Amino acid sequence: MSIANSVVAVFESHDQAEAAIRTLRENGFDMKNLSIAGKDCHKEGHAVGDYTTGDRMWHSGKLGAFWGGFWGLFLGSAFFWVPGIGQLLVAGPLVMWIFGALDEAAVVDRLNALGAALHRIGIPKSSVVRYETEVKNGKLLLVAHGTPEDVERAQEILHQTQAQTSTVHAEVFAVCM
Repeated sequence: MSIANSVVAVFESHDQAEAAIRTLRENGFDMKNLSIAGKDCHKEGHAVGDYTTGDRMWHSGKLGAFWGGFWGLFLGSAFFWVPGIGQLLVAGPLVMWIFGALDEAAVVDRLNALGAALHRIGIPKSSVVRYETEVKNGKLLLVAHGTPEDVERAQEILHQTQAQTSTVHAEVFAVCM
């Protein structure tokens, strides 16, 4: 058996999400197990992005400094155009989960690419739909994953932040050998 463990926190603002990331980092949470996803809600200019699995992705826009500060902290970063959401900026392992969901044509059950990736890592569809809606409405998702102990620790740390919600998701599934 394998267990998919994650905690998803929803933040109203970029400042709140940034403070939570700092708090997780200061408490020793492994940044390789953390992803952030959200819209660049700027009104002027054009978003410009470029996918990378390295340590940098260039992005301009009203919140370019916010996003630019994370590209070096997280494992991978990407800019997507997602129908129903619009522009989506993602940093961390969630980038690969989105690409994996797309490569496997996993966009099923009327989930977009973000939703398919979240569902792929064991988040129930009812929660996925809620998270898609939160991002569409300009909120940010912070996803921490790892061992049950890592996720429990991340949840405890996130309770100290200004997260609107934070929910642990754990799914047990059989692995065929």
